[in-house]
Amino acid sequence: MTARNIHGIALTWVDNSGITRVKTIPTARLPHTARWGAGASPVFDVFLSDDSAVTSPHLGGPDGDLRIFPDLSLLTPLAAQPGWAWAPTDRYEQDGTPYTACQRQFARRMTARATAHGLHLRMGIETEWTVTTRTGTAAGEEEPYAGPGPAYGMTRLVELSDYLDDILQALAAQDIEVLQLHPEYAPGQFEVSTAATDPVTAADHTVLVRETVRAVSARHALRASFAPVTRAGTVGNGAHLHLSLWRDGVNLCRGGAGPQAMTTVCESFLAGILRELPALLALGAPLPASYLRLTPSRWAGAHHCWGVENREAALRFIPGPPHDPDAANAEIKCFDPAANPYLVIGSVIAAGLAGLDDGLALPAPVAGNPGTTGSAPRLPTSLPEALGHFTRSALLRDALGTPLFEALLAIRRGEHALTEGKDPQALADALRGRY
Repeated sequence: MTARNIHGIALTWVDNSGITRVKTIPTARLPHTARWGAGASPVFDVFLSDDSAVTSPHLGGPDGDLRIFPDLSLLTPLAAQPGWAWAPTDRYEQDGTPYTACQRQFARRMTARATAHGLHLRMGIETEWTVTTRTGTAAGEEEPYAGPGPAYGMTRLVELSDYLDDILQALAAQDIEVLQLHPEYAPGQFEVSTAATDPVTAADHTVLVRETVRAVSARHALRASFAPVTRAGTVGNGAHLHLSLWRDGVNLCRGGAGPQAMTTVCESFLAGILRELPALLALGAPLPASYLRLTPSRWAGAHHCWGVENREAALRFIPGPPHDPDAANAEIKCFDPAANPYLVIGSVIAAGLAGLDDGLALPAPVAGNPGTTGSAPRLPTSLPEALGHFTRSALLRDALGTPLFEALLAIRRGEHALTEGKDPQALADALRGRY
């Protein structure tokens, strides 16, 4: 690191409100930190999106300290932040025991459960963001969108081609394999898809991609927002989770006798996710503003159903081309970038494994737009509604553990109280610069 002129290391974790928190150390301090960790308060686990804090039966308050340990296998020089490197961290108690509310270790435990079932999961999260310009804006005025050209249009790519080229170069320099980068539907909105990998690394990559986009944006005098919505009444930012199941090098999403040639294992796993989606929404759509995004007819996955290549279904199955059996996968569309990716990934695995253990089968797939045909019910339309399902989920309480589960309940209730009575635009305004 020193030979590459790296002077500081950013050590990150993601809190329960989905905000990436950081401690930094000088590069010379890295060997010591790798052995002994760095101190960090556990109070971040009850922070809300505005940096106020709640408390819970097990977590919260001024007492205590943790040790954060960098994962050196992912130590990465940051291409858009010269002089800096990054590493995700695991959090431990002072005596070296795993911290019960460490979200990254939760994702790792659920991955180990899948391994015990003989399953290898490959996952990837698509990242959507909205870009505004910070130049030429008077105090109090709304920042204009950068790249206001047509949805999915070449015009928008031309308008911001230097910016997008820098994003591609930065991600490549950081060994992030990009599959696609394109303009999205809303003004100033873009999406990047990265290659699938193991579940924990997929969450790590999600953090690194977002912070890389944020850093490149700043160097172009732009502001990137990953908030669920940046302007009320428009299409919001999603964080679609793709997953496939493998055993002995074979993709279990193809080659079986189930729906769309799924194997029985794949069908039961996806059925478990589908069953638990109303409760999972409290993790994957964690803010009151998240439900401004979950609007029918906007491809947000607002309906509780699955479909074959159906972008209105919350769970979309993608068979892939017939000549490429490895391409078959499923996509969960109802999550957004305010979600902690480690919590989402771990909880989805837990739900899928429960479906496998219970031998669940999928219902009939839904075709067309459920919003106009009435062929499927809505998912929860508010955070309190999703939280009701989450509260009753014995499955998620068991998977997360009571301390983390209770902290999440307190935080989601706090987010609701924080924004209760605000109009939709006020919800959007409160988050634009936070995510």
